[in-house]
Amino acid sequence: MSRYIVRRILQMIPVLIGTTFIIFCLVFALPGDPTAGRCGERPCPPSYVAAFRAEYNLDKPLLVQYGLYLEKLLHGNLGVDYYGNTVVSELGARYPVTIKLAVIALLVEIVIGILASVWAGVRRGKFIDYFVLVSSLIVISIPIFVIGSLAQLVFGLRLGWFPVTAGDGSWGALVLPGLVLGALSVAYVARLTRSNLLENQRADYVRTAKAKGMSPSRIVTVHTLRNSLIPVITFIGYDFGALMGGAIVTERIFNINGIGNYVYRSINQRDGVSVVGAVTCLVLVYLLANLLVDLLYGVLDPRSRHDSSTYAPFPARLERAG
Repeated sequence: MSRYIVRRILQMIPVLIGTTFIIFCLVFALPGDPTAGRCGERPCPPSYVAAFRAEYNLDKPLLVQYGLYLEKLLHGNLGVDYYGNTVVSELGARYPVTIKLAVIALLVEIVIGILASVWAGVRRGKFIDYFVLVSSLIVISIPIFVIGSLAQLVFGLRLGWFPVTAGDGSWGALVLPGLVLGALSVAYVARLTRSNLLENQRADYVRTAKAKGMSPSRIVTVHTLRNSLIPVITFIGYDFGALMGGAIVTERIFNINGIGNYVYRSINQRDGVSVVGAVTCLVLVYLLANLLVDLLYGVLDPRSRHDSSTYAPFPARLERAG
């Protein structure tokens, strides 16, 4: 397992370099003047524009700019934005809020999604099964900004159960945005787990367990649900990376000072340093989330162990011992 982790970490290096290069080119190779509007309605003086471009290496070729950025990145420096603030400090101030929002949304999709799918899978063809299928389809078909606006109107303004905005970033203020953000993933998790659960219920090992007199609840919790969660873990791991990257739409609706709102503001202000630094951090989060998912495969299914020297089959271990 240790060799597999080291190999995966080494594979992250070219992926990180490739993705950051693409993002860097897309941000800094696009036409436009980042100094536009920085001097009010009047155009900035040529001396100011020249000093600005020299400070941020905009007067150099694109490959040279990327090389300088990569050199800073190796030292943990994501650069300084166009307002004199370090990107690391800006992300550090906003990531705790995004992490809280992601944790709430992830708990919503795991708990509600899996419980609803198990309930529907066990009672296939009954009312609860059709209710889960229809409700999940409705949630999937509605855009997230519509769900967020309706939740804000109903539960925030009319009923007063939750704050309308979550500007302070507290756990209580993030409950409603977390429910909205996790609603779409709940529908996907419920449908995916239900389909895999029904497929595994027809497997031979389930019929063997029934023949041995094992209770239905134990069959579901110990056998079928565990095997059904393998593709679900893949989706949850991908979604965890997306949630940790911030939700631009949800954070804009509820005025959350998180990573998504920071990226949106940086794009509007044409702050390329902030955009590239934030996206680089998000790429790292995605890579680590995918590594965590691969490691969880070995927990759910021992047959998918990655290091054959440590997790070899029993006869192979006997041969080496002999």
